[in-house]
Amino acid sequence: MEAILTNIKKLFNTIHNQDWDQIQKIPQSGGDRIYFRIIQGDQSWIATYDTNIKESKTFIYFAEHFYAKGLPVPKVLAINDDYTTYIQTDLGNTSLLDVLEKEGKTERVFGLFQKSLKALAKLQVEGGNGLDYNYCLTSHEFGKHSILTDLLYYKYYFLDTLQYPYDKQTLIDEFELLSDQLASKQFNHFLFRDFQSRNIIVNNDEVYFIDFQGGMQGGLSYDVASLLWQAKAELPNEWKEELLDYYIQEVQQLLPAPIDVIQFKKQYNGFVLLRLLQVLGAYGFRGLFERKAHFLTSIPLGLKNLKSFLEVYKLDKDTPVFASVLDWMVSEEVIQRFVPPIANEQTPLVITINSFSYKKGLPKDESENGGGFIFDMRGILNPGRFDEYKKLSGLDKPVQDFLEQRTKMNTFLNSVWDLIDITVENYLTRDFESLRINFGCTGGQHRSVFAAEQTARHLKNKYKLNVVLAHTNKEYWVK
Repeated sequence: MEAILTNIKKLFNTIHNQDWDQIQKIPQSGGDRIYFRIIQGDQSWIATYDTNIKESKTFIYFAEHFYAKGLPVPKVLAINDDYTTYIQTDLGNTSLLDVLEKEGKTERVFGLFQKSLKALAKLQVEGGNGLDYNYCLTSHEFGKHSILTDLLYYKYYFLDTLQYPYDKQTLIDEFELLSDQLASKQFNHFLFRDFQSRNIIVNNDEVYFIDFQGGMQGGLSYDVASLLWQAKAELPNEWKEELLDYYIQEVQQLLPAPIDVIQFKKQYNGFVLLRLLQVLGAYGFRGLFERKAHFLTSIPLGLKNLKSFLEVYKLDKDTPVFASVLDWMVSEEVIQRFVPPIANEQTPLVITINSFSYKKGLPKDESENGGGFIFDMRGILNPGRFDEYKKLSGLDKPVQDFLEQRTKMNTFLNSVWDLIDITVENYLTRDFESLRINFGCTGGQHRSVFAAEQTARHLKNKYKLNVVLAHTNKEYWVK
């Protein structure tokens, strides 16, 4: 991480003659790219580090092409020689999803969805004009092969993990048929590919787009399906119908020939199903295989979203195996597999989390049965070795940024949570009353404090548990 920050600083100095006041690592989502927000005075920029050179070149080319056409995307300001690092304008840190979650389904939010779809239509049609699709990251076109790839992605990373018996060869044959049906080139323009409210930035009531490097040529309705059927958005059906009609009106004004609305909506419904399955595949890969908690907790939402769609859309009679698989997959039996037990007022379990100093010894366990976890944090680089952090603690943001950006703390904690979640869920079902989790480091001031705080937040958010948190060495912290 030190080398990455050094390279970013060197690149930043090519566009600004003063050093930054601070740099903050932005939480990662699904990809492997690392984002940072650079702050200097009242200005800010976004720096990206990505070892996937082709991905960086694709984003930069798309961004420069769209920006030159006046479309709402960031401006790329600086690129290093090997294309691993680039700096762009900062459009803000509030996404359309953030606004939706904060304000609810208000008239203003509906208007922001309309603005997003209007801007999307321009990006797809005007942005697609003159675009060199040879820069695409994977396929140049979202055709039969890409559609089949998405269906197989869902099959291997989600469906097959459920261990449901089905005729595998017949399902593959039906996937081939569905791919043929959806691969029409009738409405092909630029396809954003991951057009969802998390990738739409809202700033002063205007909308801007990020993370479009996965784009290619493809059907217009795919992006609309991605936005309107995003699981976390949970848009009401009335909104979906009105917004779809609004989009069709907007894109119609940009196209030279009238749209066959019936055919367009048929393709849209097919893409809704495909998108819902592709998202479940992503949740399966990131959650079930990579063990990332955020994606695991999203699986029930994804299944409920699919169930909602299947209540109004029925598969053709020529895909009976696929239809039966989907009907089973959205059953309560399957959904409940991914819903963690949630504590309530009658839940007896209390989690005690301590940070401690190994110099002072282990915390005493006075619970009736004893037991729990002790994690040694001394394998993580100690911020206390550096003068600027010595008198701070894991409660302070500079220390938190240090641990998240310059150490393997996040990887360590993800592994810790995999372990403790097994015990927590077991204890919840057995009405146990106590579990202790201890984090120790040299001084009990930086690493262990941060780990204890983050673990308490994890357990409260995921299980709604009663957590008692104590920093046992606080009176001896360096001040």
